[in-house]
Amino acid sequence: MTNPLLRLPFEIPWPELRPEHVEPAFEQLVGEARAAVESIGANAGPYTYRNTLGALDAATRPLEQAATVVGHLESVATSDELRKAWQAAKPKLSAFYSQIPTDAGLYRVLRAFAETPEAAELCATRRRLLDKTLREFRRHGAELDESGKAQLSELDVALAQASMKFGEHVLDGTTAYHIDLEDETRLAGLPKHALALAQEEAKRAGLTGYRLTLHAPSLVPALTYLDDAQLRQELWHAYDQRAATGELDNGPLIERIVELRRAKAQLLGYADFADLVLEERMAKSGAAAEAFVDDLRRRTEDAFLRENAELRAFRRELEGDDAAALEPWDVAYYAEKLRRARFDFDAEELRPYFRAESVVQGLFALLGELYGVVFRERDMASWHESARCFEARDESGALLGAFTMDLFPRAEKRGGAWMNGLQSGVTPEGECSPNLGLICGNLTPPNEQGVSLLSHAEVETIFHEMGHLMHHILNAVDVHDLSGTNVAWDFVELPSQIMENFCWERESLDLFARHYETGEPIPDELLKKLRATRTFRAANAQMRQLGFAKADLALHRDYDPARDGAAVGYARAILGAHAPAPVPDDYAMITSFTHLFGSPTGYAAGYYSYKWAEVLDADAFARFLEAGVLSREVGDAFRDAVLSRGDSEDPEKLFENFMHRKPSLDALLRRTGLS
Repeated sequence: MTNPLLRLPFEIPWPELRPEHVEPAFEQLVGEARAAVESIGANAGPYTYRNTLGALDAATRPLEQAATVVGHLESVATSDELRKAWQAAKPKLSAFYSQIPTDAGLYRVLRAFAETPEAAELCATRRRLLDKTLREFRRHGAELDESGKAQLSELDVALAQASMKFGEHVLDGTTAYHIDLEDETRLAGLPKHALALAQEEAKRAGLTGYRLTLHAPSLVPALTYLDDAQLRQELWHAYDQRAATGELDNGPLIERIVELRRAKAQLLGYADFADLVLEERMAKSGAAAEAFVDDLRRRTEDAFLRENAELRAFRRELEGDDAAALEPWDVAYYAEKLRRARFDFDAEELRPYFRAESVVQGLFALLGELYGVVFRERDMASWHESARCFEARDESGALLGAFTMDLFPRAEKRGGAWMNGLQSGVTPEGECSPNLGLICGNLTPPNEQGVSLLSHAEVETIFHEMGHLMHHILNAVDVHDLSGTNVAWDFVELPSQIMENFCWERESLDLFARHYETGEPIPDELLKKLRATRTFRAANAQMRQLGFAKADLALHRDYDPARDGAAVGYARAILGAHAPAPVPDDYAMITSFTHLFGSPTGYAAGYYSYKWAEVLDADAFARFLEAGVLSREVGDAFRDAVLSRGDSEDPEKLFENFMHRKPSLDALLRRTGLS
């Protein structure tokens, strides 16, 4: 049997991939990679870039690509067989990768190369790779004794297993829950598109009536618009508890993961996991990240309290002085009513202007205006019939890369939205060739007429993920490990978050925001209302993110189970202090927080990165606003200074190359109305 995972071509044969390919493929690929790494470590010299760093990149590239492909396939087309195969493979992969920095021979060879005349004359990018690689080896145990190295490997394998189980529990808890209703009156308030989606969900399940699920296209409208408070409560509570009880309870797994991370950090000589993770990021330390979060919280708190007092007062206006106190499942509902009252604005009025197909084509047009990239559909295999494939070329016709878009929810697909780089266009010889990637989402699916009408927030989601993809596609760095999105995690969100700004400006909206029936652009009055809402309850939105960041840092810097009790309760207290309404005693949002616990590291100790990058994106977008939203000159400058540069220079320097100064908080505070 030919195993397609062993040598994946540029156009990945997704329909040919089978669960039975996984185990033998990784057994062979790990073996080949291990032999190649051992060969480098046995090198007696002379030492060159090609037979040290270059050889190390080539040694692991096929294994890395196969792991990315299988991991992605399990997230978009999971099955019991594929999940079992991936479960069996991941600990072996983790063990192999954790052994690379602890290979004494390999570390010896890299240090020996660093002392050669060739190393002294390396170009700046390759010199950065050498310096970062040596630091990464030290940070991952190269200077531990044999006992310490063995302990570190055990910790890495245990982390891989625990975090994978965490993610599975969240997926299973999300897909298992639904509410089936025959009585349409209980769905009063739900917008037409959401009502139609509920009816279609029921039909897919072979039922009459309506089905509400915990996937975002169903859940978000339900919590925002349903008049039935009991139904909102049921959905909110189910979403909160989806991995918090019974066999799917992630509470013990959180404590286990935090314990393993702490042990790993201390074994490597760090005070805590935050310091280990952040040493190579822009913040540099847990203390600096926490100071950033605390500073933003202080600047936000007064407005946060005012917003919540206003929402409580608004409910009393509607229902009298004896109106019930706001519960968590009430906040979105009454906030939407307040927004309508204040701005005479219903967000659902925008959906007819955001047909998914038009948004995608308009997004391509925008990227063409800014960066000179030309997109067209490509006949290429994908993992599902609803996924579409495209290619990106520069204005000369040269192929920059290809990618797949998979935008709508399915039962076998995990929630959320994400971008993956499937293949880096950097060859082991240091030549740049086309890149391969993907973006996925769980947006409002097409109705029976085949029309998908998106919310404004969903449009922002597509733009966000496309920003990540362009960071990958437009790479011009000739070193794989420093290319594309291989940058510090508190910098990686800049290319994605800056794209969200184009969803608010007339010049860019007119490229894609057209009524799906008439072709008319968004009316001035409706756009004015939309823009006026941008700062509506902005302090609450910011406080929510800061709560996540604070809980994340606290768990990885300060949490002591002997002193603080269960991790879920510890996090609950922190998150509750950042919430607009008192959270219930069993509030367990942290048990489904895959950003923090769905992988061995992920955003752990780094969730603050979203706000950090928001400071950068607000500041950087100010240059577009000054020159013109569709300025090709500024677009080219951003492409040259940031999108094409990967991690070839320090992130602070890349930002300064674009803005000609250091970042400032002022633009973010102005944009959110908090200055």
